[in-house]
Amino acid sequence: MLEKILPDNFYKILSEKVNMKAVNEIRLRADKPVIVNVCGKMFYLCENGVTSNVRQSLYASKIIIEDVIFRASECSIYSVNEQIKKGFIVTDEAVRIGISGNIVEENGRIKTMTNFVGCNIRVPHQVKNCCLSAYPYIVSQSQVENTLVISPPACGKTTFLRDFVFQLSERNLPFNVLLLDERGELDCGINSKYTDKIAFSSKKVGFENGIRALAPDIIVTDELGQEEDMQAILYAASCGIKLLASTHADSMETFMKKPLFQEIIKQKVFKRYVLLSKRNGPGTLEGVYNENFARILREGV
Repeated sequence: MLEKILPDNFYKILSEKVNMKAVNEIRLRADKPVIVNVCGKMFYLCENGVTSNVRQSLYASKIIIEDVIFRASECSIYSVNEQIKKGFIVTDEAVRIGISGNIVEENGRIKTMTNFVGCNIRVPHQVKNCCLSAYPYIVSQSQVENTLVISPPACGKTTFLRDFVFQLSERNLPFNVLLLDERGELDCGINSKYTDKIAFSSKKVGFENGIRALAPDIIVTDELGQEEDMQAILYAASCGIKLLASTHADSMETFMKKPLFQEIIKQKVFKRYVLLSKRNGPGTLEGVYNENFARILREGV
């Protein structure tokens, strides 16, 4: 996975001296220290692993960053330009590399990015059983409640969704599940015998095509954030499809004020809300709420 895209010396240190199961992100910025997010805490990469002492830190260069992006594109930047226009590249192993640099626009539309000066490598993990505390509140008597997973960035939403799909399969619940993987990072080796996948599609197109062609019982998708996404959710709900999705917010109070979700909230489309944080590390379960925002489970872990 990371050995294909990182410089050899960086990968050797990480693989031999750092617990990679605990690494969430690796940030490279031109001529600045390499930062490694371990269990939600920031450290500097050094010759002996990670450190809090910036004087021991290894530095990234612009050439290193360009090489990481080139490797992630499998030696063809042109082939991943549609992803680059959205600000990231996703590898076949579901590693997402966020990119900073210069955006090139033409007639108000993004053509590409150039002059790469930074990248944020998000390291995907399968954390089995991480959704189990919330699971009985989402699935009861073989019925699945429409559920929205809420948290700030990098707090375990995608990992929760992956494990939920895994748990359905483990229990042999015969639901046809559609993974609508818009960014290509939701499916990180999910081994489910009942799952189909549509990747790199908008929610609107993916929902419409998926419902028509694959007849799912449940659609699982990540990061709702646009008006078009809300319309896709309402469309799927009106078709009788169960939904499991996620969005960004740092609290239930913040989420309830988001203008984008007011119609969804009014119609009580989601019957369950799962709030995650990184208070005790990414994926800390703060509570499960019902459609009226009453908390029905406190701190499940």
